[in-house]
Amino acid sequence: MLIIKKIKNNMFLTLVFIVYVLLTIFIPEKAFQSFNNSLYYMKEMLIIMPVILLLTSLIEAWVPKKTIENALGEKSGAKGILFSFLLGSFSAGPIYAAFPVCKTLLKKGANVLNIVIILSAWAVIKVPMLANESKFLGPKFMAVRWGLTTIAILIIAWISSKIVKKEEIPVKESMEKEEAVLNVNNKFCIGCGLCTKVSPNHFIMEDKKAKVNKKILKTQEDEKIRYVIDKCPAKAIEYS
Repeated sequence: MLIIKKIKNNMFLTLVFIVYVLLTIFIPEKAFQSFNNSLYYMKEMLIIMPVILLLTSLIEAWVPKKTIENALGEKSGAKGILFSFLLGSFSAGPIYAAFPVCKTLLKKGANVLNIVIILSAWAVIKVPMLANESKFLGPKFMAVRWGLTTIAILIIAWISSKIVKKEEIPVKESMEKEEAVLNVNNKFCIGCGLCTKVSPNHFIMEDKKAKVNKKILKTQEDEKIRYVIDKCPAKAIEYS
């Protein structure tokens, strides 16, 4: 039963494994080539992802939720769209590096439209890429392609925001587990005391850091706990 559950929770990886097995049996040379390509990308990810994860941790710990909401949230308007284009265009690294960053931004209050813009700009209109495009294909080609791509990104982002609702995106997987336990991440906690003031029955201060004073499961969450999770300036309160 445990194996079946693991397979269901990792359907994509299971499918990839099956494809590799079939390639190895029927087209071994293609399997070898695919394995080498996968190994290359894994090495690349091992170099890049630690830096990206550090960046997401810094955003999680130091950038207030209100700041993200104002810059990229539901009411950010044209300012949010412009900022999203700039953020995506001046980014560095391959597109898969954008996914954990965008997940953190979503968790902090960014809306779907702006996240789609960031991802799309990151993928196809980054400034270093535009410079090379102008060099090899000419400034006119680059400008026309950039303009049409930007229009397409805006249309795709708007359609995506109408089809995909933010609540449908699993930005807080651990919080969805009923057996998850509430805790305070001491690495992020800034000792503001908000949680102890709002919910003294659940939180205490020790060595200038907040701490959950008893075991609290996700199923035991009440209105005060939800409030402190949402309002914690460092986003240090979570289920795990």
